[in-house]
Amino acid sequence: MSDSLSLAVLGCGSRGRTYAKIAASFGDRYRLTAAADPVAVRREAVSSLAPAGQVQEFQSAEALFAAGKLADVLVIATQDSQHFGHVMEALEAGYDVLLEKPAAESLERCEAIDRRARELGRRVALCFVLRYTPFYSTVKKVIESGRLGRIMSIRTHEGVEPYHQAHSFVRGHWSRTDRSTPMIVAKCSHDADLICWLGDSAVSSVSSYGDRSWFRAENAPAGAPARCTDGCPAAKECIYDSHRYLTDKRRWLGMVMDGWEQADDDTVLDFLRTSPWGRCVYHCDNDVVDHQVLACELENGITVTHTMTAFDYARAIEIYGTKAALKGGHPYHEAGAPELWLRHHEHGLIEPVEIVKPADEGYAGHGGGDYGIVDALEGLFKGPQALPPGLDGLAGHRLAFQSEASRVAKGAPMH
Repeated sequence: MSDSLSLAVLGCGSRGRTYAKIAASFGDRYRLTAAADPVAVRREAVSSLAPAGQVQEFQSAEALFAAGKLADVLVIATQDSQHFGHVMEALEAGYDVLLEKPAAESLERCEAIDRRARELGRRVALCFVLRYTPFYSTVKKVIESGRLGRIMSIRTHEGVEPYHQAHSFVRGHWSRTDRSTPMIVAKCSHDADLICWLGDSAVSSVSSYGDRSWFRAENAPAGAPARCTDGCPAAKECIYDSHRYLTDKRRWLGMVMDGWEQADDDTVLDFLRTSPWGRCVYHCDNDVVDHQVLACELENGITVTHTMTAFDYARAIEIYGTKAALKGGHPYHEAGAPELWLRHHEHGLIEPVEIVKPADEGYAGHGGGDYGIVDALEGLFKGPQALPPGLDGLAGHRLAFQSEASRVAKGAPMH
């Protein structure tokens, strides 16, 4: 047990509980020691994953930090606006940190985290779980193998999916920039990180355009009330009707409603009548974009484009090298093509690329990425291949924040 990597969890909502549950599934490799959250049922859910008495519970971050250093690594899964304060306190307390993305609500604060972590010799790993999926780890291996030749350009695409956009970025926690971060940071920081990670370079220049064009009052159906539960004449035709939380979208309640698994329909309806998730998507106070594009050049000369849209589903990627092009993602697979495939320039042959996936119980949560990052924690924080001090993933955050600055400036290039 003394060799186990010990973990404390600050923020025991959906993400914190997910990481704790996966860590507990590894047996003696990880040891849960503390759980902090103002909601008792959430921290109790983390405590229940360990032997009785092993996990200390705290009602607040302040109480957790007052108790001193309780683990090797602190998992911070609180709301975006709290990340900066919590990670800075964690560094001073002596923790290495696994931090939910985004690291902070501004580039300046991300750079401050990196600077302080390096001064103290601490490691901060961001939860860029897509790096650890079978799909993207295979993409990385293909690039490093040299089979594509020299990489010249990359195209990435993220379809957020309309109901996901409505749930998280119109009705939900990330609907307003002043309470969280811009869309390109809150949702596409994964993609920005992948661009820099796969391109093996930081960004030198970026331009971006985007807007909130659909989820606005002028696009509401005639007679639509402020809440779906107030009786909407367009309910049967509206794909965003909140009554879908009672049927095919019920699983989304797991992220926002305590006790949702045991709740009957009447309880869910009461929740929808009073919570943000019962609001008409055209009558919310959201201000984040529902579509955005960026074009950038990396310091090594690779050119990149990225598209984020609420009106498509899943991610796709295309990488163009001097020997071959690599293409893949769920949209290709959904259309009947291999999930990942390579086209050789010399003879034009298409070569499917095998993606080795773990057992079913591991292939869950962000395409296996949640499992993968927890599996990798020992290597990230201990041993000869451990991360250097600082904020790992800063290059991707810099790209995302600079993209938003360019969008606000109507496409002006940012360097």
